[in-house]
Amino acid sequence: MTISRNTNSTTLVGIRLDKWLWGCRFYKTRGLAKDMIEGGKVHYNGQRCKASRQVEVGATIRLAQGADEKIVVVTGLTEKRLAAPLAQQLYQETAQSIEQRAQRAELRKTNSLFAPHPDTKPDKKERRQLLLLKSQQ
Repeated sequence: MTISRNTNSTTLVGIRLDKWLWGCRFYKTRGLAKDMIEGGKVHYNGQRCKASRQVEVGATIRLAQGADEKIVVVTGLTEKRLAAPLAQQLYQETAQSIEQRAQRAELRKTNSLFAPHPDTKPDKKERRQLLLLKSQQ
C-alpha cells in the first residue's frame, strides 16, 4: 500500500493520515491524532484535511504538538507504530520549523523569568490577602 523506508516493512502505496501520525509517534493514540486533524491542528500540503487522507512520500505536514508547531516532510510510510528512532526516519523536519521552535522555546524560557511561580501554594492567610488585594484594584 505505501512505500516504506524501513526494510522490515512491506511495500505500501498509501496510508491514512491519522494512522501515519500515530505510527510516527506524533500523537499517542489514533483517536487523538484524528481529533487533532478534525480540530484543524494538522494541515496536509497547506490545507486542512480529513483523517482518512492518503499520505504520500514528499508531502508536507504542519502539525501542532502541545505548545509547539512542527512542519515535516514525509520520507517514508508505515502502518505499524514504530520505535522512536525508526519513526524519526519516516519524516524530515524543515530547517524553518526547527528554528521557529527554538525561538518559541527561548521566549517561553525568558517569559518564565518575568512571571516566576512560587515554590509552594499560598496558605489560607495568604489567599485571603491576595483576594483582598485583587478586590481593591
